[in-house]
Amino acid sequence: MKYKEAKLILKDGAEFTGKSFGYETDTNGEVVFNTGMVGYPETLTDPSYRGQILVMTYPLIGNYGVPRNEKENGLLKYFESDNIHCRALIVSEYSENYSHWNAKQSLSDWLKEEKIPAIFGIDTRELTRKLRESGTMPGRIIINNKKKINFENIDDLDLVSQVSVKKLIEYNKGKTKIILVDCGTKNNIIQAFLRRDITILRVPHNYDFTNEKVDGIIISNGPGNPKMCKETIKNVKKAIKKEMPILGVCLGSQIIALSIGADTYKLKYGHRSHNQPCNELGTKKCYITSQNHGYAVNTETLPLDWREWFINENDGTNEGIIHISKPFFAAQFHPEASPGPDDTEFIFDLFLRALK
Repeated sequence: MKYKEAKLILKDGAEFTGKSFGYETDTNGEVVFNTGMVGYPETLTDPSYRGQILVMTYPLIGNYGVPRNEKENGLLKYFESDNIHCRALIVSEYSENYSHWNAKQSLSDWLKEEKIPAIFGIDTRELTRKLRESGTMPGRIIINNKKKINFENIDDLDLVSQVSVKKLIEYNKGKTKIILVDCGTKNNIIQAFLRRDITILRVPHNYDFTNEKVDGIIISNGPGNPKMCKETIKNVKKAIKKEMPILGVCLGSQIIALSIGADTYKLKYGHRSHNQPCNELGTKKCYITSQNHGYAVNTETLPLDWREWFINENDGTNEGIIHISKPFFAAQFHPEASPGPDDTEFIFDLFLRALK
C-alpha cells in the first residue's frame, strides 16, 4: 500500500517526517505523549484529549483493530465517548493487519471515518524525549499543505464547552441519585455507578445543579485549563457551602481545588499513561493508576481544612485532595480506568458511603 508523506512540525522548529495512514488533512494542536501499551480505542475517544496531537510511545499500534459499536445502558460499550477527540495521532509503526475476535475495522479506516489525520514512521522515542526535556508544545501536521496552519496555544481555549452535553440526560438505575457534571466525562465513569445501581443525572458543565434533589455530585474529567471552567467553579462553590457530598475526578479535582481558593498550574509534560504510581498519604499503600492530565493542584495553596490525599511517586505532584471532616473528595487519576488498572475504584465506594 502506498502512503502519502506527512510531517509533524513543532513550534521550536523541529521537524519529523513520516507517512499518513489517517484522514489526509492538515491540522494543529498541543503535542503530548501517552505511554500506554494498549487501549487506543478508549484513549482516542477520551474527551480529555480534545485539542491535542497524541503521540503513542508503544511502538506498534493498530494490531487488534477497532471494536464494534455495541451499546450498554445507552452508552458505547468499548469507547469512552461517541467519537475521537484528539486532533491527530502519531505512532512509530502502524499495523496494517489486525486480528481480534471483536474487531470491526482497522484503525486506519476508523481514523478516516472520523476525519482524524495520523502519521506513522516517526521516531517516537526521539520525539518523546524532546517533549520530556522541553515540555509539551504546539505542533502542526502537514499532509496536503494547501493552506497555512498556524501554531495554536490551547491553554486559553474553552475546550470543556466543546465536549460537554448540551442538555440533561438521566440514567435510571436505583433509589440513590447523583449528579454528574459533564466536563467531558468518560463513559466508564457512568458505567461504574450504574453497575452499583445508582441513578445518574448527567448535566452540562455550566448548569446550576445546586437546587437539584440528589444525594451527591461528581465533577468529571475533561480537557484543557481548569481555570477556563468559570461557571462550573462557581456552582461547585455553592454546592460546597451546602455541604453536599462531592467527588472530583481528574479535571474535577482541579475544579474543586479552584472552588475552595487553591491554585493550579501546568505540568511540564503531564501524566498520560496506565501505570502511574500514587501513594496514599498516611498509609503504606501505593496504587498503580490510569491518568490523563496536564495540570495539577498546588497543595501549598490548600485551605487549612483540606489535606493532600495522594501524591505521584514519580514526581511528587498532587494526585488527590480530601476535606478533613466533610464529604468532599478528589482524585487526579481515573478510578474507573478504561484503559488501565482499576486498583482505585474503591474511591467510588468511599464516595457512595458518604451519601446521605
